[in-house]
Amino acid sequence: MHGLLQGAWAVLLCGPVLVASVAATVFVVRRRALASTGSAPEGGDQLFWDLFLGSCVALPALLIPALVSPWAGLVLAGAAAASGVAAYRGSPRFLAWRNARREERQRLSAHQAARLRHDELMRRWRRYELDPACSIDHPELTDVRLPETSALIKAMRTADQLRTATHKGYPDAVGSLAASLAAAERAAGIPAGLPAEQAG
Repeated sequence: MHGLLQGAWAVLLCGPVLVASVAATVFVVRRRALASTGSAPEGGDQLFWDLFLGSCVALPALLIPALVSPWAGLVLAGAAAASGVAAYRGSPRFLAWRNARREERQRLSAHQAARLRHDELMRRWRRYELDPACSIDHPELTDVRLPETSALIKAMRTADQLRTATHKGYPDAVGSLAASLAAAERAAGIPAGLPAEQAG
């Protein structure tokens, strides 16, 4: 009975440490294998250190309970094997989920930056349409018969259509709008980088 209690305490104390260390080691090794970065010597050296550090934690957490009670060692060995298998099989799904979340954050950030640039471009173009002085000095910017202005209007329409949803093509559409506006301004004889209020 005394040995049974000692084994139970050993399992309770060392079990979480063993399971966590084995799962973490397998996860790190699996992640590096999936990433496939670095040359072969560096990858082998990193694998050695990952396994070494993991074993420095896992082996004492397994051997100490096994010395106290053989059945505790068997239970912990089974738990360690189960955690290793679970980490090996679950790590690709977890990494894919984490990468998807990272890409989603990057896409939202790019979309927000594109919205700000889109607003700036539209303010810049509306001066040619709404400011009487700019309209008189540069009527080419509102004449859709000109190819540069026609391309600008199409780029504006495309950017407006993609703006409402977080479409991955929206930043590229805003970039096309900026290029089209610059081309239309060059065709109208407006120096590059000159603010619309000074164009006249």
